[in-house]
Amino acid sequence: MKRIFFCLFAVLCLSATVNAQSKYDDSPNNTAFFGEFGGPGILFSANLDKRFTQSRFGIGGRVGLGFVTSEFSNYNGSYYDYKTQSVVTIPVQLNYIFGKPNSSHGLEIGIGGTYIGKKVDVFSMLDNQEGTQFYGTFSFKYRRVPVNGGFTWNVGFSPLLAKGIIVPFAGVGFGYAF
Repeated sequence: MKRIFFCLFAVLCLSATVNAQSKYDDSPNNTAFFGEFGGPGILFSANLDKRFTQSRFGIGGRVGLGFVTSEFSNYNGSYYDYKTQSVVTIPVQLNYIFGKPNSSHGLEIGIGGTYIGKKVDVFSMLDNQEGTQFYGTFSFKYRRVPVNGGFTWNVGFSPLLAKGIIVPFAGVGFGYAF
């Protein structure tokens, strides 16, 4: 899973470098910055989404920075000590947005991974262990991207995969396309 995460991250970095060195200007709306509740960032994340083409639709990727809060317990001999812990998350995804050229409506389908700074029991069915944690992520979302840029939003289904368990999850994001 670590190899997949780092390969996706490398592809995103290389594509941004290739697009920055192109001889033509970017068309409106092939880049978006948005905050998302739920989704691949688990609790909250700030994301940069970039199309690898000169269009609002087609193949692209996203990378984000977020956080998740989890409660954990330690047995101190005679009682359980419950503590809350906040941990950084880094969601990375490759995605494809389907849509018609003159429409602001799109369907996003994506696959990727989320790195969590420490292994925390985000979902009660998973084991709490020390070390780092990776979740596989998927996205099936409706995305609204205005034709000439501006306010954008998305909403949809973003299941998470961890330790062979698929956890149904949802996400909603709001941001700006440019």
